[in-house]
Amino acid sequence: MSAKDEFLEAFSLSVKRPGADRLLAWLKKTDFFTAPASTRFHGDHESGLVEHSLNVYHRLQEEIKALPVAPSEETVAVCGLLYDICKANFYKVSQRNAKNEKTGKWEKQPFYQVEDQFPYGHGEKSVFLIERFMRLKVEEAVAIRWHMGGFDESVKGGSYAVSGAFEKYPLALLLHVADMKATYLDEGKKESV
Repeated sequence: MSAKDEFLEAFSLSVKRPGADRLLAWLKKTDFFTAPASTRFHGDHESGLVEHSLNVYHRLQEEIKALPVAPSEETVAVCGLLYDICKANFYKVSQRNAKNEKTGKWEKQPFYQVEDQFPYGHGEKSVFLIERFMRLKVEEAVAIRWHMGGFDESVKGGSYAVSGAFEKYPLALLLHVADMKATYLDEGKKESV
């Protein structure tokens, strides 16, 4: 089963709230299923974003077992599958010259480049995009907003709000942990475009 098919099945089986069908229809019109997860780190290849989203979703399913009261499967699917939809329509393929080590000749090589059409922040943008179609529970919105943890731009700028989010909403911390584990333990660096 392809990563796209696995995502569609997991989403359709778990997310039943009003607007979910419209969100999925919009997502299918974007490059979400073919986009990379990053330009040069984890998942920097075609379909890297949907693969990474699935890895985070599976990691989050494991992480929530540590909670005394686990969130619903729908909440886990919403957070694990949709937290990074801010990266839909975010990248473009460009060309650059690179020396072919075998031939010694310079050749045009494709690479991914950020072309943010809606610079609204990372987690904030995902929350905004999801809520255009369906309502999020507070714990879902907080988890998606703060999934970057210490890598979030506002945290790097001195904000301590992420600490409050992690203390009040353990799902936020667990989504961040799932994201880090998927990134550094499950995926690692792969070939570029």
